[in-house]
Amino acid sequence: MESSSSGTSRRQFLLPSLVMASFATGPIAVFAALLLIDIGNTFNTPVGVTGQVNTAYSIAAFAFALLTGVLSVKARHKSLLLAGVLLMTASALGCFLASDFISLLAFYSLSGAGYAIVNPMMFTLVGEHFPLEERAKAIGRIVAGGALVYAVGAPIIALMAGLKGWRFPLVGFVLPVLLVSLLMAFLGLPSASSRQRASGDVKAHLRFRELFMNTSAVACLIGDTLRSAAFVAIVLYAPSFFRQHFLIPTEVVSLPFLGGALSYTVGSLGGSQFVNRFGRKFATVLTALLSGMFTISYLLVPNVWISIGLMLTASWFFGMLASSANSLTLEQIPRFRGLMMSVDTAVINMGSAFGTVVGGVALLYLNYEGLGRLLGAIGIVAAAVYFLLTKDPTAASRSL
Repeated sequence: MESSSSGTSRRQFLLPSLVMASFATGPIAVFAALLLIDIGNTFNTPVGVTGQVNTAYSIAAFAFALLTGVLSVKARHKSLLLAGVLLMTASALGCFLASDFISLLAFYSLSGAGYAIVNPMMFTLVGEHFPLEERAKAIGRIVAGGALVYAVGAPIIALMAGLKGWRFPLVGFVLPVLLVSLLMAFLGLPSASSRQRASGDVKAHLRFRELFMNTSAVACLIGDTLRSAAFVAIVLYAPSFFRQHFLIPTEVVSLPFLGGALSYTVGSLGGSQFVNRFGRKFATVLTALLSGMFTISYLLVPNVWISIGLMLTASWFFGMLASSANSLTLEQIPRFRGLMMSVDTAVINMGSAFGTVVGGVALLYLNYEGLGRLLGAIGIVAAAVYFLLTKDPTAASRSL
């Protein structure tokens, strides 16, 4: 009786621990996005060079996501998640102590490695410890936790940097958040499930073979790559668009940015309800289509207020898409959820890099209207991939 009560208590603490882990992966990225100029002034590097911290982050994330996929069957998923948070903690401390730009670049890349471990393990633990009917809701809350940091963390980081320089937010906000997440994960996450232990004997190459021989699983990976590329039009290029196209001052343009983060958060929470009502595949197809269409539209209209409204709507649909697409991807290969979500994390980082390159080339030759058409079209192609090539393995059980 006592052990049952302990198990129930641990289960109640599981979702808050995962939401906090999702929240904790974000502050270091917000820190870099806001303070590139300040960091560059310290190390005498232009913004274009300082911004390569994100390149180092993406490269490390891609490599460690694949490594996590290999380790996910043998190692405990809780242990992997804790290791990822520890890597991000070391990254924040190293960036605080960095004496030159090369050191900062190296330490910042550890955050990419940590994220690539934490992100797939969060969703894998949902698949292991939540019943099917509760997974979409759990995933929605985890996605919302990661998005909320942009709304909460941005003003805190900006305020701290204004008070004591760019290093202070690392020890005043980023590190405390990571340490709280580490403690909650250690206390709140359960150990390996019997399903994970049963799959531990399967060799790595056979796991990868099963994944890449599964047409629907591969289609999910392609769709997730494309939706990540399309989202760059919102998360990276929207502030510059409003500043350059509508001449909105820097201090004001942060308001639509925060509004977009909140809209994405609300969308990710609503996405779980949409999934439970209409199914994983339908929700993913529809929200991918709408997010692509609204991405195109917000960069075409001549009125600033309508443009902001369309951008917020696109953010909302991208939040819904993140919840539904993660829910669909998670169920593709139940035996190897850790591998599936790790490879998915790798391709999402590839998609973000691809979208950044496409957007940059479009800006050089086609201006923001061309950027919107190209990246929005990529989102619509993602919808077509999900519609034509993916299957929802849970559809049969949902109809019963």
